[in-house]
Amino acid sequence: MQKVISMFSVKSMIIASVIALSSFTAFKYVFDKNDVIFELLLGSLGANHYNQVKIDDTFSEKVYDLYMKRLDAGKKFLIQEDVDALAKYRRDIDDQIQSQRHDFYKKSVELINKRIKEKELWAKELLSAPLDYTLNDEYETDGEKTSFAKTEADLKKEWKKMLKYQVLSRIDDAMNAQEKALEKKDTVFKVRTFDSIEVDARRKTVKSNQDLYKFLNKITARDRFSQFANAIAGVYDPHTEYFAPKEKKKFDQAMSGQFEGIGARLQQKDGFLRVSEIIVGSPSFKQGELKAGDDIMKVGQGNADPIDVTNMDMDDAIELIKGKKGTEVRLTVKKSDGSIKVIPIIRDIIEIEETFAKSAILDNKTKVGYIYLPSFYTDFTRTGTARHCSQDVRKEIEKLKKQGAKSLIIDVRDNGGGSLQEVIEMAGLFFPKGPVVQVKGKNNMRTVMEDKNPDVAWDGPLAVMINHNSASASEILAAAIQDYKRGVIVGTPSFGKGTVQSFYDLDNYLLPQFDTIKPVGQIKITHQKFYRINGGATQLKGVVPDVLLPDPYAMLDLGEKELDYPMAWDEITKADYTQFTSINYPSLIKASQARIKKSPQFALVEQQSKEIKSKKDDTKYNLNLDKFRAELKEYRDQNKKYEDLRKEITGFKVSILDEDKMRFGNDTTKIGKENRWAKNISKDIYIYEASNVVSEIKMQPSVANKAE
Repeated sequence: MQKVISMFSVKSMIIASVIALSSFTAFKYVFDKNDVIFELLLGSLGANHYNQVKIDDTFSEKVYDLYMKRLDAGKKFLIQEDVDALAKYRRDIDDQIQSQRHDFYKKSVELINKRIKEKELWAKELLSAPLDYTLNDEYETDGEKTSFAKTEADLKKEWKKMLKYQVLSRIDDAMNAQEKALEKKDTVFKVRTFDSIEVDARRKTVKSNQDLYKFLNKITARDRFSQFANAIAGVYDPHTEYFAPKEKKKFDQAMSGQFEGIGARLQQKDGFLRVSEIIVGSPSFKQGELKAGDDIMKVGQGNADPIDVTNMDMDDAIELIKGKKGTEVRLTVKKSDGSIKVIPIIRDIIEIEETFAKSAILDNKTKVGYIYLPSFYTDFTRTGTARHCSQDVRKEIEKLKKQGAKSLIIDVRDNGGGSLQEVIEMAGLFFPKGPVVQVKGKNNMRTVMEDKNPDVAWDGPLAVMINHNSASASEILAAAIQDYKRGVIVGTPSFGKGTVQSFYDLDNYLLPQFDTIKPVGQIKITHQKFYRINGGATQLKGVVPDVLLPDPYAMLDLGEKELDYPMAWDEITKADYTQFTSINYPSLIKASQARIKKSPQFALVEQQSKEIKSKKDDTKYNLNLDKFRAELKEYRDQNKKYEDLRKEITGFKVSILDEDKMRFGNDTTKIGKENRWAKNISKDIYIYEASNVVSEIKMQPSVANKAE
């Protein structure tokens, strides 16, 4: 069974045994699809979730609070009267679910749909004439700090403030651009009056709200049901979720880094589906006729009659273009010269390169190998064609060795997790076989999960970089390296997600008479917690780096502990493992602290931390034009100080590998993209300091040291 531990996701799993549902026999009399899904949902949660949750009034209150928090997060559609009408169900949701009454859910959908419809033309109405920009009104941008409006009239006043804020933002952008052009004496730039700028800002704001309504009007009854189902699932823990079939498909594609299609990035432009980029190496690239800038007018499946996609919703049009590997799609496109052409393309599997591990050489006194790993990806689609991150990292290590790397950095910053098996195999690249992580299920049975491959891909100096968004599998890797004392963990404290999820396909539990309603979706359930091999949990606490670097978000509350209903921290017995003794941690930490103290860039980070906290607390904006612009100018001036944080660092050179250059050949687009990536690395003070730390590791002969 493939398990996944991710801040966002997990792998599907087929259950061998049938879940004993409390009222499964009632299914023969039930024909409402939502009722069936609720029954399956609660049965799956009761049978498989790590925590047992009692379906009672307390549960009902939690579902109500979570659902209402998500139903109208900005408080821009419902009024207090609506909230009061729904509040009477606050302690009745549990009874409604168990008796297959859904009064609360149905009433909430009726109300939100009604209120959204009522406000569809508000933007056009409120922005039909110039606004008064001399008033000193204030607009609160943080919905959590506001209350629901008492009346429709009060809500309309709030909408006017919101729209004015949006218009002012556009006016400020336009006036800044004009002022810069005048300073540079740009003769090409067309100077406009304030009235012209204001009219244009209102027009764009109206268009922006029309686009918002296109999205809102696409929300289906199935989407609303998923939202309610997820309020129920979310009471169990933040990572337990219901996935409708379409959402599960998107998840699998995102986590495997591949999809079946033609390999063109698309955007909506003036009612047309416009090609913005052709993915190098894709079927579109190989076929050669489809180009960036082409407008797709019709989509045909092989010889079938084509469907007009002009003004069609972009997601729906893309679904027509995607399809199984080996099938043909025929696109009727309008070229940039106005000609119309039918382009046949045979679909294939497309890999999204940004998903995968890649490496570079850092020159900082010595050659340091650097591997960036965005996620712990694997074959989530079960096609047998997707890549595995542990295998890819091994290949990158071999390439770095050939290029003379003396030490190695693995960067899992902003890596939200992925496959449990992949992280076990990856940790094993750095030490002989042994325990990597421990897991415990709802039955309290403890399992030590080991890397059983004695082969070591890298035995030299090692650093693992983490930050606040390094979660789950990233935390397992960092914790294992730290507990073994195999390398140095560098960065800022991690996210603190210490739970394991699996997908359960609800179709597997439907009786034959309900085959007509398939597919009903899948549910991702937290069924295990994971623990470090030292017995501690990363849940809530995360991993604290050996070398702690200044953090711009140090003064904010972040991570798992800030989510709704997180699971508790605990600890278990440690595993049996032997630590390395080859790294002098006190010496490395002392040297790093000395560099940080002298670094003007890290001093800026400390200052930035205070300003970020201040901005987080102050979320109101004055809607007087002069005061609004002055406030934004103050923010811009503050941010100018931080430009030094993105300058290339003297004496720090970064280059892509020779082997990769040969692989790219004459593909100037790909080479240019990778060179830009390398240039960005050369400006990253965190990677620079990690390279300093790992370069100073002197690997002494390791003496067996039994972990106590």
